[in-house]
Amino acid sequence: MKTASDYDARRMSDVETQDRSPLGELAPALPASSATIVEDDPSDLHFFELPGADLSGEELSVKVIPQRTDEFTCSSCFLVQHRNRLRTSSSGLPICADCA
Repeated sequence: MKTASDYDARRMSDVETQDRSPLGELAPALPASSATIVEDDPSDLHFFELPGADLSGEELSVKVIPQRTDEFTCSSCFLVQHRNRLRTSSSGLPICADCA
């Protein structure tokens, strides 16, 4: 009959589960696992073009809605906000409540 396995228990690595005989203890310890660190070189930039990514023949059509009288444009984030979010900066420019 098998015993139940505790899958939440800490797993033992191969180094930890090796024979702990006196001869094994006298042997030189295995070096810790060496992890290779790869740093990104900003001068070594590779640009990949995805297939079908040529959008030069596409046209973008957007309906522009003019700013309403109860709206303002924040001078910090440049988003159009409703007047109830209007605050005034120290320089007197209109800013929204999030940027204040």
